[in-house]
Amino acid sequence: MTTTALADTARAIVTAGKGVLAADETPRTLTQRLAARTIESTAETRRAYREMFFTTPGISEFIGGVILQDETIHQRSSTGTPLVDLLAQEGITPGIKVDNGARPLAGSPGERVTEGLDGLRDRLVAYREMGARFAKWRAVILIGEGLPTAGCVNANAHGLARYAALCQEQGLVPIVEPEVLMDGAHTIDRSEQVTGRVLQAVFDALFEQNVSLEGMLLKPNMVIAGQHCERQASVEEVATATLRTLSRHVPPAVPAIVFLSGGQDHLLATKHLGAINQVGGPKPWKLSYSYGRALQDEALEVWDGRSENVPAGQHAFYHRAKCDSAAALGRYRTEMESEAASA
Repeated sequence: MTTTALADTARAIVTAGKGVLAADETPRTLTQRLAARTIESTAETRRAYREMFFTTPGISEFIGGVILQDETIHQRSSTGTPLVDLLAQEGITPGIKVDNGARPLAGSPGERVTEGLDGLRDRLVAYREMGARFAKWRAVILIGEGLPTAGCVNANAHGLARYAALCQEQGLVPIVEPEVLMDGAHTIDRSEQVTGRVLQAVFDALFEQNVSLEGMLLKPNMVIAGQHCERQASVEEVATATLRTLSRHVPPAVPAIVFLSGGQDHLLATKHLGAINQVGGPKPWKLSYSYGRALQDEALEVWDGRSENVPAGQHAFYHRAKCDSAAALGRYRTEMESEAASA
């Protein structure tokens, strides 16, 4: 695929007001979430859960892409249609998570590096043949005493860049996800410092690996104080710090930034995104969302593993996606919560 075609695909995923549904939890992770609600986790249960989101009427108005997991991209819907085809038929671009998870980083206690480069080229070829048009790779960075180390930041930046280059070689748009975790008691100022350092390392590595910035998407964390910090920053402070960090470290050639929710609840993730898009000043990229739990939690609670609750679960999902879409356009108001929920 040409650089122009990759750029067209990247822009199509995040057109105005649309974001990405991160439905890429591994079976183990999703099992834990279902078990918390005493829902038995089987391949069929997980398929039914995913299908509830993918078949929500009108959801393509707010969702431009869905990140699948290896199990899901191989599954068929209740009507026998491959789930990846189900999405494509609705005008939603299918994508795939391709990393093998974060593992302990040798020589650096407490830090992790994401693995999965071995054999990645062949896996990308297979996923593209199955219908995927973009991919995702997540790196995690922990803030702590003396952390992150330069070795951890650089190792993860290199992995993200190598992955991105392989994706573009195979005609897939890479979503590059360097996540500075909310775990810890660090301040928002420390979060901004580390996030800027990580983003700079990532884009330096992308440049070294000849990755086309126009044909990728960035999925970063917002700049937020650690969850155990005594003083939590206001929504406005988060928005200002996040946009300032992006302006300093993310080239304008990147077509869109799709934030991860990173452990924020659905309301706070929506409010932060809305505030970021309402901050004045230049924004050369579209600023949208690629949420997992922040898009799904309300629907999961309503669905509760029961087929008769699927319409209510879909209504909850539609409501949240509509609010997040408004936030991506800078039009979100808290009043929309009750308006959308009762519609």
